Amino acid sequence: MKEIRYTLLSEGTSDKALIPILNWMLRNCMPEHAIQAEWADLGRLPKPPKSLSERIAKSIELYPCDLLFVHRDADGKGREQRVGEITKASKDVQEALSQVYLVCVIPVRMTEAWLLFSEDAIRTAAENPRGRQLLNIPDIRTVENCPDPKNTLHDILVKASGTSGRRLKKFNARLSSKVQRISQVVQDFSPLKELEAFRCLEAEIHQFVELKSLEE
Repeated sequence: MKEIRYTLLSEGTSDKALIPILNWMLRNCMPEHAIQAEWADLGRLPKPPKSLSERIAKSIELYPCDLLFVHRDADGKGREQRVGEITKASKDVQEALSQVYLVCVIPVRMTEAWLLFSEDAIRTAAENPRGRQLLNIPDIRTVENCPDPKNTLHDILVKASGTSGRRLKKFNARLSSKVQRISQVVQDFSPLKELEAFRCLEAEIHQFVELKSLEE
């Protein structure tokens, strides 16, 4: 069976939640390929690289791949500015990228915005799948306008958990793992096609697929 190896270079550990999303997109585009995913854990290094160009080069060195996803949250900068930053950094390490296809992953405003759509997944991640608390999950078409998706998602997870007191303190200490659990539970990410940033990522992946098909 054919194989595609990819590495995700993200801004933080919580952004590992993007891996199930990327897996789903690649499997839909390349069903005849086995997908092998790696997360670039550069923080474990004695001297982690600081600049984006150094991080890109080190990711490829330590996690060889066909496809490198470089994640940056748009935050208040906008997608185009982040694409420009990644493009500039990649030009500084062109030799390292000579055999690797680079794709920008830029959620608007941040990764958590792409997890604010599945009530069932959120309740499951909160370990209270039969809960009936009113969660007030925003409409998927509006999440890119949410000023702080991370806090919004955290608040919703806390509500969904139904915990209080000591149990709530323990739950809050594990919020990052709960966020990652959401994307692991979701089986269908097609609702995210409502979002422009997601469609841009999808278009870049299709370009890679077309190039790969020509090579094969």
